[in-house]
Amino acid sequence: MKRIFSALVAALCMMLPAGAQETDAHIHGHVVDRNTGEHLPYIVVMLKGTTIGVSTDHTGHYMLRNIPEGTFTVEVSAIGYKTRTQEVNIRKGRAYEVNFMLEEDHVQIDGVIVSATRSETTRRMSPTLVNVVGMDVYNRTNSTTVAQGLSFQPGVRVENNCQNCGFQQVRINGLDGQYTQILIDSRPIFSALAGVYGIEQLPANMVDRVEVMRGGGSALFGSSAIAGTINIITKEPVRNSASISHTTTLIGGSSALHNTTDINASIVSEDNKLGLAIFGQNTAKDEWDANGDGFTELSRISGQTIGFRGYIKTGLYSKVTAEYHHLEEFRRGGDNLDLPPHEVMIAEQTKHGINTGGLKFDWFSKDQKHRLNTFTSIQHIDRESYYGAGMDPNAYGQTGDLTWVGGAQYIHKADNCLFMPADLTVGLEYNEDYLRDNMWGYDRVTDQTVRIVSAYAQNEWKNDQWGILIGGRLDKHNLIKKVIFSPRANLRYNPTENINLRASYSYGFRAPQAFDEDLHIDNVGGTVSMIRLADDLRVEKSQSISVSADIYHSWGDWQGNLLLEGFFTDLNDVFALKELGINEEGILIKERHNESGARVAGANIEGKIAWRDVLQVQAGATFQKSEYKEARSWSDDVAPTRKMFRTPDVHGYITASYNPMKQLTLALTGTYTGSMLLEHHAGMIEQNESVVTPDFLDMGFKAAYDFKVYKTFSLQLNGGVQNIFNSFQNDFDSGADRDSGYIYGPTLPRTFFFGIKLIY
Repeated sequence: MKRIFSALVAALCMMLPAGAQETDAHIHGHVVDRNTGEHLPYIVVMLKGTTIGVSTDHTGHYMLRNIPEGTFTVEVSAIGYKTRTQEVNIRKGRAYEVNFMLEEDHVQIDGVIVSATRSETTRRMSPTLVNVVGMDVYNRTNSTTVAQGLSFQPGVRVENNCQNCGFQQVRINGLDGQYTQILIDSRPIFSALAGVYGIEQLPANMVDRVEVMRGGGSALFGSSAIAGTINIITKEPVRNSASISHTTTLIGGSSALHNTTDINASIVSEDNKLGLAIFGQNTAKDEWDANGDGFTELSRISGQTIGFRGYIKTGLYSKVTAEYHHLEEFRRGGDNLDLPPHEVMIAEQTKHGINTGGLKFDWFSKDQKHRLNTFTSIQHIDRESYYGAGMDPNAYGQTGDLTWVGGAQYIHKADNCLFMPADLTVGLEYNEDYLRDNMWGYDRVTDQTVRIVSAYAQNEWKNDQWGILIGGRLDKHNLIKKVIFSPRANLRYNPTENINLRASYSYGFRAPQAFDEDLHIDNVGGTVSMIRLADDLRVEKSQSISVSADIYHSWGDWQGNLLLEGFFTDLNDVFALKELGINEEGILIKERHNESGARVAGANIEGKIAWRDVLQVQAGATFQKSEYKEARSWSDDVAPTRKMFRTPDVHGYITASYNPMKQLTLALTGTYTGSMLLEHHAGMIEQNESVVTPDFLDMGFKAAYDFKVYKTFSLQLNGGVQNIFNSFQNDFDSGADRDSGYIYGPTLPRTFFFGIKLIY
């Protein structure tokens, strides 16, 4: 891998242009709020198509220095405001004053996204629907990890699937977490191993925003992008800033505490050619026992994360970006957590060391018609584990996983292609994942190497009214004989500026693998599992269609947005597990094979309304039906059913924020989970059974007040309660024979928290 990085760095250095000739031409001005007339600090001002940019200072003023001659578009953008542009014809030795008045945009009509086409565009012009989870959502909901904030989007639900280890998965449009592709800065480096705990391990303070694209995305991002794609965009430095915060949470109103400390800092050079953002988080969460049986419902977790993202602007039209983060985490669940795992009745214990990094080079032509992007990302995971029951001395294991991806992407903007302007995107990608899982006490070894070579292309014809996208991707997987072709087609029609109508078709696939969260210990019987692939195992395939209407409207100082979306996904050759028996070493052998398929259909509804920056309300609901094409039986004790497990027919969310004064923010948030069908394995109960769960309403409240300390320094005090009504599961299994997977409903009971944050 060192050779790969060295080669890439050398290639980038060869591409670096010579320094730009000074012109002594400048653009200066201020940015103000159209309604209040107040100057707006820390607003990003850029010359489109170049690397020249700066943010306004604390007084709302800016200056762009030493601009080359030519005609440029000055663009001003900020969260909560509509993007504005002005064209300026630059001549050597002259200064230009360009001022902006920004209108509020609390419904994100002009929000920037990249997941729809793998290049930046606005939500209004995107060919497919992409929802954005910004830091405002994470702040309102007191979310400290990436996973926690994702529940506040239509079609998305986060659930806890294990009382012992606290494994969480994200479900989109009624499908399991395995059907969702997770990206970091648009790179698919989340392996099957990383997907078990990774979405919960990533701290929220490393995130600029999270983009959620529902529906098939294999045409862009490859395997597993069937239900949807979650793209985690990390923070990029835009100005000199720093913050430190601490939050203490009292779980269940008991002595069990969850302490989280976050640090963030960024520094940008005076000429804005160098920038570095660093982040860190330390978290320590006590275990919690809901029913007093001595076995945890929430695991003990301690973790530390530190990382950075930085850039070097190598010229007016080129930029190198590097990122890296390191994570250490220990988690333990079961009983008697202070004893060694093999001296207790149930123990699930993991210790992770994860290193993730990436390097990217962006170049675009002076006329903005050509853009080239080269990239490589790598992730290494080292995991020590114990999954065992009944004081088993053989249940220790060691897992190593190395994933890396490299590639290049080229975009050409044509003024006219057949019948309208168009963007052509082509790219090449190579992805490799090597995993070795060793549970030496049982002589259970899993060696798996996955290599995927990919090529993709798409052409998007677009203007303000129409958008037509046709594209496809070819993937050659080393475990699959044939090349996989994944097409997509999208249509956008904007009859007016504020009405977006869309229709989409996409093909998706999921490649076979022998390692995922299915390898957890079955704590009912205390049997270690091992998965093998059937000889005739085929790729799991999907076809998805969706139609939507995205409508915006303004009434004076009021803004509103209504989203209506219908979706349908047809799955074929669905992966399933069947038990083959226990081998001589006491390992339960399971075989992954294909079954007929499944269908998921439903509708998402989302509404937003905002009154200036005082009141903002957002709510969404999902109505869905998830069924297998043929009835399936997971146990001889239970009648076959077509209904998918853990898929409620109805779920939704609400977030509301009220600022009676500039310094005070009051937030009310909540999620609703309808009843669903759940597997309940024998152990504490005499035989397996299927259970229909009750519905749950999980509401939370947070208040935050900002004190001005000194000029650019401020201090925030905050506090609140999660799960106000204590809507929590009350029928957990008890004792050593419990079914640890029999868990549903909100992740936390009624919980109180308070925090402090110092901001520069």
